[in-house]
Amino acid sequence: MKQPSDSHPATPQPGPYWVKSSRSHANGNCVEVAGLPDGIGVRDSKHTTGPILRFTQDEWRTFVGRVRAGSTPTG
Repeated sequence: MKQPSDSHPATPQPGPYWVKSSRSHANGNCVEVAGLPDGIGVRDSKHTTGPILRFTQDEWRTFVGRVRAGSTPTG
């Protein structure tokens, strides 16, 4: 069994775990998402200390469902 090393702690780090899409490009024009205690957070991957958009679970499910369906925003 492998032992934890100094570079890979055995316990999770505090705070949200941010994930970039596997389809993101190396140019850095990406967003990251993370599960938050009160919902879902979205941020610009180039400005990780900048603002975070927060969605409830229901808002996120609606958004993802509309994106998958090819829906366009309405005015």
